[in-house]
Amino acid sequence: MGVADAASPTGILDDTGRALEARMIRAALDDAGLTLADVDGVTCAGAPAGLAEYLGIHPRFFDGTQVGGSSYELHVEHAAAAIAAGLCEVVIGVYASTPKGNQARMRAAMAARADAGKGDGRSGGGRGGGGRPGGGAPPGMGGPNPGAEWELPYGMRTPMGAYALAASRHMHEFGTTSEQLAQIAVDTRRWASMNPNAKFQDLITIDDVVDSPMQASPLHLLDCCLVTDGAGAFVMVSAERAASLAKPAVYVLGAGSCGDHSMISQMPDLTTTAGAISGPAAFAMAGVKPDDVDLLIGYDSFTITALLHLEDLGFCGKGEGGAFVEDGKLGPGGSFPMNTNGGGLSYTHPGMYGMFLIVEAVRQLRGECGERQLDGPEIAVAHGSGGLLSTMGTLVLGTEATR
Repeated sequence: MGVADAASPTGILDDTGRALEARMIRAALDDAGLTLADVDGVTCAGAPAGLAEYLGIHPRFFDGTQVGGSSYELHVEHAAAAIAAGLCEVVIGVYASTPKGNQARMRAAMAARADAGKGDGRSGGGRGGGGRPGGGAPPGMGGPNPGAEWELPYGMRTPMGAYALAASRHMHEFGTTSEQLAQIAVDTRRWASMNPNAKFQDLITIDDVVDSPMQASPLHLLDCCLVTDGAGAFVMVSAERAASLAKPAVYVLGAGSCGDHSMISQMPDLTTTAGAISGPAAFAMAGVKPDDVDLLIGYDSFTITALLHLEDLGFCGKGEGGAFVEDGKLGPGGSFPMNTNGGGLSYTHPGMYGMFLIVEAVRQLRGECGERQLDGPEIAVAHGSGGLLSTMGTLVLGTEATR
């Protein structure tokens, strides 16, 4: 694999849109020692044909799967199958989102309009739907939306309300505490303190987390992911071709995916995600067990998300996640490192974080992570979560082609 990502301690990137996607793709291709002329497969969460048109290439394989934050784990799974089937040889995947930069640019534009309107009696305020930029319906409300009909009217704050339900249920069933969830945020921040590109690098304590403002009980502000700009890309080729590329090869040993709901009210069990299916499937394909894994790069939209991954993937028993994490084993020097880049809680989170899981796992396996580099990891798991704990994608990556 070739990989690349972009994040900033300011939370804002200069490039946007297709230009940022193209920059990431070029960086990932450079990382692999390939060029755009080599590419015959394109994946992105949306419209891969438009991306291919922008790049000026004519792929034989497309994948536009969009299931939220785990889309990129599914893209890797599908790309591996396509390469193995001979449908293509070199697949790129890309993600770019700039919510913070867009907000800053919008504020600057509105300020400029206000300044331009001074002296002529005109307001610089926006026009259209109730102060919403551009007017119109709220995002996601343009068509049939069961969640809008059956959940939003009851006032649940989205998305954190859904995760708060899962956390509340876990606490009720298993006695999990806010302090145990806070330990996840503390350990993740310890990793972020070693990442110069992380948005948050100052160390925090359990008290800092539980004393931070409540967002949706029982989740506090520091239990919740960031909102930043960010982008990333990967390049995949066959194992045979990887042997001749610029960087040490990282192999996809196993992959699995599973979804079991869309609306959080339809989640079969608020304490168990579909990772309980995708994880064992990926491990079986790879021929490994949880005890063989050297690190987990798991989607941490909220602290409860990370805790559920640990249980559902088999790193501890169901209901044992709180006790499992409370000794700090997920952080630097711990016995089971997790989210060594600082995760969505402290590194970056542009909206769909799954791409960054892949990038960090590959870099750790290649020994490229500087101060936060682990000692010779051989097996890494990148585990994505999409929607409202809805669709899980699990990748087992390794430094050797077979186990």
